[in-house]
Amino acid sequence: MNIVAVIPARYAATRFPGKLMQMLGTKTIIRHVYDNTVATGLFKDVFIVTDSDIIFKEIKENGGKVIMSKKEHESGSDRIAEAVAEMNVDIIINVQGDEPFIKKEPLEKLVRLFDDQNVQVASLMRKISKEEAGNPNNVKVVTDRSGQALYFSRSIIPYQRDERTSAGYFLHVGVYAYKKDVLMSFTKWPQSSLEKIEKLEQLRYLENGIKIKMAETDYNNIAIDTPEDLERAKLLL
Repeated sequence: MNIVAVIPARYAATRFPGKLMQMLGTKTIIRHVYDNTVATGLFKDVFIVTDSDIIFKEIKENGGKVIMSKKEHESGSDRIAEAVAEMNVDIIINVQGDEPFIKKEPLEKLVRLFDDQNVQVASLMRKISKEEAGNPNNVKVVTDRSGQALYFSRSIIPYQRDERTSAGYFLHVGVYAYKKDVLMSFTKWPQSSLEKIEKLEQLRYLENGIKIKMAETDYNNIAIDTPEDLERAKLLL
């Protein structure tokens, strides 16, 4: 299969504008993401797609592959779909541009899920505590016995009605993989009602009858959403 990794990179992030160009050690955040994704050796190609001249120049001048978006987009998936529309690819891995410590293990788990020809969309999840599950910024997922996502929510799911019954909680780690045809279909569907309520684009797949296969990982990602996250990342580095 022809598998590529695409990193959508938006400059004007709402909570932390310009975050991808912040320095982390000797490199910008976006360069860490790009270099670490290339270093996995899993992909035929890796490139960044961006709306920013600043990010475009940063990647180009450091020998990376980058594509400039032709128009504004609502989501990273829409940005990626525009970039790959004319490419001969089978599977696209969407690597988040704000996760500088991305590594091979979780990405390889995603790629391996497509050994099953029936898988159209895949993502990752990690076990978390009940306290972490109570945070609406942590998106939770519940699955069926075969690992297919039943629902994603900012609310705590499952709800533990009886304290005598144990409950496990899983964080949705927002790295996606999709076959090209279903990604192109996704961009043509209107925003779904649950997607609008929860502000979670993956619900558009579920509401349109597309299953999302989940793989469990212990990848403890640090996404840079705030200046405080950047300080944590500096300590980890």
